[in-house]
Amino acid sequence: MGIEDQFKDKAQQLKDEAKRRAQQGQERGRQAQERGQQGQERGQQARERGQQSLDDAEDRYQS
Repeated sequence: MGIEDQFKDKAQQLKDEAKRRAQQGQERGRQAQERGQQGQERGQQARERGQQSLDDAEDRYQS
């Protein structure tokens, strides 16, 4: 195997590794986006529960 072949092989290895890492990064990005969306949903649910509790308390106070 000549030196040219060694360089080509190494270049291919680096290319494959870069592609693999890019795919991992994309997957991590998707997972982070999903976690963020879930956090927003939980926050919205908590606000709704808080508002419902406030409304219930006002109703009891006015009764």
